Amino acid sequence: MDQIESIKCLRLAEQIAGIINISKSVFDAIASTPRSAFVPSIKDAFSLDPQSIGGAQWISSPLTVAKMTEALRAQGCDNVLEIGCGSGYQAAVLSKIAHRVFSIERIESLASSAKTRLKQLGFNNVFVRFDDGSIGWKSSAPFDRIILSCATASVPQALFDQLKEDGVLVAPVANGGAQQITRYIKTAAGIESQVLDSCDFVPLLNGRA
Repeated sequence: MDQIESIKCLRLAEQIAGIINISKSVFDAIASTPRSAFVPSIKDAFSLDPQSIGGAQWISSPLTVAKMTEALRAQGCDNVLEIGCGSGYQAAVLSKIAHRVFSIERIESLASSAKTRLKQLGFNNVFVRFDDGSIGWKSSAPFDRIILSCATASVPQALFDQLKEDGVLVAPVANGGAQQITRYIKTAAGIESQVLDSCDFVPLLNGRA
């Protein structure tokens, strides 16, 4: 990043930290990820509002990205699976915290542009795949952590099957007209869940587009 971008990313992290409690690892990840490279409008790059990226998809507010990343507890994890790559910003942030990030995008144009963008920016530990996110990434499973960047009424069983025991899955879960960030922990006895916060995401859809 150039100096101006670096200062703006640091201020963004500071703004987020002034609203919610975040760990040093999440703060540093936000502060060192070039936000403007992932949004369509550089003018609005550091806004806390979500932004349209085409294909009826949106890049989440950086505040929401911070909340989701914090909920995932991915510091030092070997591998993380993301469902819904979008522009690649959430994957880029996670790549600063976990060793490897596998990200699935069902819209081919978004998957292609995200893959190119992440490679050009030097995020060599992020792997992007054009596929149906609801079926996961079986060949690279099991995963320490799984994050859904899209809302679902219920988490597909295939994703729980690809989560390691004691692993964490974070998803926006739609309940009636509301969505809630929900953290799941896979234990030997089953799946435990905890509702953390409200949110607003595009829906998880099956198939490719």
